[in-house]
Amino acid sequence: MAHEQVYKIGTPGQKWTTEDKAEWLAKQQVVRSYKKEVLEKLAPLQQDFDIEQYGELSYDPARFPLYVVKTRDWDNAKPTILVTGGVHGYETSGVQGAIRFIETQALNYSAQFNIIVAPCVSPWGYETINRWNPNAVDPNRSFVENSPAEESAALMQCVKKLSVKITAHIDLHETTDTDNSEFRPALAARDAVVHDNWNIPDGFYLVGDTLNPNTEFQTHIINAVSKVTHIAPADDSGRIIGAKLAQFGVINYATKALGLCSGFSDCTYGTTTEVYPDSPLVDDENCIQAQVIAITSGLDFLLQYNK
Repeated sequence: MAHEQVYKIGTPGQKWTTEDKAEWLAKQQVVRSYKKEVLEKLAPLQQDFDIEQYGELSYDPARFPLYVVKTRDWDNAKPTILVTGGVHGYETSGVQGAIRFIETQALNYSAQFNIIVAPCVSPWGYETINRWNPNAVDPNRSFVENSPAEESAALMQCVKKLSVKITAHIDLHETTDTDNSEFRPALAARDAVVHDNWNIPDGFYLVGDTLNPNTEFQTHIINAVSKVTHIAPADDSGRIIGAKLAQFGVINYATKALGLCSGFSDCTYGTTTEVYPDSPLVDDENCIQAQVIAITSGLDFLLQYNK
């Protein structure tokens, strides 16, 4: 699908300067409240979970504290499960799906697993509905040593301090129509590159790890989620977002090499969900349910096969 790669900021053919990034930042507007939509939903959970602050964003520390929610009766003999949402702040069902999982399902699994949930890794991005942070850096390409994104660095440090092996890591994401209308054109302009693939998959899919694909684990999740929402078919070239299909509804990426959130935890079982909220076949509630089922079906797989 051809697109005109014209963006309102920068000089075509040249990477963004510091001034270009400042111009981009000046155009961002707050359109929703992290306090209201995330923090106020976490407060009642203190009755049943440990809620711990692991950092804050320097852009506005009082406004953007970072929290994880942990199950109680922590026991290092149990497998530890990491759930992350809102690495890309604009991906709403990732954040709300993580919170809904805590509210409705986490206690059902707390006897078998230690569970830690970071529901909104990028709260500035959540408020401004952005993929990037204020420095025009993508947190989901920044889970690397000496990370350029403080959102990513804070989460990595938080997990490192746990000093436990992460058995499974489920990272909750969305693919939206704004990927084409805003985020890919901005990325092309920022980096002075050409993007050839502009396909938006119509449905839910998973991204596994090329080096550790966990084929049966991914299949189990796809089968469970398919009962709630439709699974994205491959495009005419047998690919999803340019990547060759590994199996129905699943592609694999080099998660660690790309600095993706799902790659930093060195988990045994890992996956990244991708919900499609702009489909006429779904609504916001359906997308949240799909995220929750992705998590619970992954945990059910581990229990069923004694992983």
